[in-house]
Amino acid sequence: MNHSFDVPNGMSRRHFLHHLAGAAALAAPATAFAGTILANATEMRKRHKAAILLWMGGGPSSIDIWDLKPGTPTGGPFAPIATTAEGVQICEHMPLMAQQMHHMAVVRSMSTREADHMRGRYYMHTGYVPSPSVEHPSYGAVIAHELADQVPHLEIPPFVSVGGGSVGPGFLGMAWAPFVVDSNGVVRNLDMGIDPTRLDQRLRMLDTIEKRFIGEQRGGSAEDHRKVVEKTVKLMTSRQMEAFKVGSEPKEVQERYGANGFGRGCLMARRLVELGVPFVEVDLGGWDNHANIFPTLQNQRLPVLDRAMSALVADLADRGMLDDTVVMWMGEFGRTPNINGGAGRDHWARSWSVVVGGGGFRRGVVVGATNEDGREVVSDAFSPQDLMASVLQALGVPLVKNFTAKNGRPMKIANAGQPIKELFA
Repeated sequence: MNHSFDVPNGMSRRHFLHHLAGAAALAAPATAFAGTILANATEMRKRHKAAILLWMGGGPSSIDIWDLKPGTPTGGPFAPIATTAEGVQICEHMPLMAQQMHHMAVVRSMSTREADHMRGRYYMHTGYVPSPSVEHPSYGAVIAHELADQVPHLEIPPFVSVGGGSVGPGFLGMAWAPFVVDSNGVVRNLDMGIDPTRLDQRLRMLDTIEKRFIGEQRGGSAEDHRKVVEKTVKLMTSRQMEAFKVGSEPKEVQERYGANGFGRGCLMARRLVELGVPFVEVDLGGWDNHANIFPTLQNQRLPVLDRAMSALVADLADRGMLDDTVVMWMGEFGRTPNINGGAGRDHWARSWSVVVGGGGFRRGVVVGATNEDGREVVSDAFSPQDLMASVLQALGVPLVKNFTAKNGRPMKIANAGQPIKELFA
């Protein structure tokens, strides 16, 4: 259920992107970015909350990263190492992140029944299992919807997805859909090949036609279409689009995050949150490791994750932004404690881990536990809706609020989830 761009009835995604492409041609070259992203960035940081989701598509093996079981048949070859959080150990191949664990909390007792990629992805993003009767809004849509009023100066979308499409806005509507870019800040499918003068003429003609249709009360599509075009032109001519240009950062900063898509995405997330964007999701796929899992983790996934995630957490802390910014690490489920015949791990939703930090969360702690071989949760088990309720509470979003779905049904903001009390002081 991936809705990168939801559009009004009667307007196709291609049609919307055509307008977006044309509007991009109006964009004037931006000047220096006022030293930081905005001249008033320090004051702005005091006024808004935000969240960054590091999405590990494919189902990461948390038993090999955050909840190791050394010396057991399920444990694998990796050793645990000490971290800056007292008593908390993580994988030896995450040495940089080990130095930042005093900022983070590990929830080791996640448990669901959804071991299918698409169902698990939807559940973890929305707090609801998929339903044929309603499309639920994702984290990004809910948080953007609830926090966007804190940043009235924001001209770019309040929900940005970097490197992947995320899950869409559901019944909240297209205004809260993810704005999808690649790690270089390029809008997906964006075609810049149109002359600005011709575009201006077309927009004037379109405006005249739509005003007539709106005046004739032919339904809401013309008004929705007009709003999309106006918002698109404003977006693509905004100086705030500079936030997507991570190449303008000093080389040493770029190197600290990593010269790869995920590293650039995490750096972009910091820049966007600094600007005022309430929610950014950064995708790092490649975790569906049914075979040869250990060399894949050691040589590919973990070095990329370790460098970028540690740089992001440290950067947010150093800039005084972590108290107001929640960072989440999660995938759709974990991997089996058993190691299969292909030296890999399969899908496992019964007992696995997520990591959170920043905002109003306690830091440097472990919540929940699995048994000696990782097969079972031996503490309170937590669901995706419990996690979502916890994130919203850490951001100061009231959980008593109900939304109304398009079918008229009231929908709780985090399903029936309850905040995980151990995550709060």
